[in-house]
Amino acid sequence: MVILGIDPGSITTGYAFLDVEGNAYRVLQYGVLHAPATESLENRLLKIVTGLEELLDQYRPQALAMEGVFFAKNAKSALVLGHIRGAILVACRKRGMTYSEYPPSLVKQAVTGDGSASKEHVANMVFARLGIEPGNLPLDASDALAIALTHATPSPLAVALQGKRPAKARKKKASVQQWKDLIEKMGGTVP
Repeated sequence: MVILGIDPGSITTGYAFLDVEGNAYRVLQYGVLHAPATESLENRLLKIVTGLEELLDQYRPQALAMEGVFFAKNAKSALVLGHIRGAILVACRKRGMTYSEYPPSLVKQAVTGDGSASKEHVANMVFARLGIEPGNLPLDASDALAIALTHATPSPLAVALQGKRPAKARKKKASVQQWKDLIEKMGGTVP
């Protein structure tokens, strides 16, 4: 199965295509789609989605994993990010892809074991786990790899957030709700 990891942004959107077969991972491509801040919102949307659609048609992923919404410092930034996320969702859904989202703290926890890890720590762990030579690329690309990796190897918390409880957790329905409440208190989004 090919997973597309996305770290959405209105100027720089990180992407990663990860091919998963059992416990084996193969990175197909990762990088960023860049739209200059000097462009209008509609032109940035067009540039990011057009670039993404070319990659979608090339790699044909079955699943989209995207960083969840977090509380933005200002409403305008949150609205712009919402437009970007929506455009990406539509492009992927038109191709029949499934969708999952993960709060930033959950991705950091899944990749590094620390929900408050720095972006640099996340990047180093992703490169180490996937056997990639650290390069000179924006952290948005390594974040997208981390999101795809989180989707490929879900932790019990990620599984609970997606509504699919592992066998051991089935008897503890209240604990799933407690996790959801905790994630919401931390600023994450629960699907």
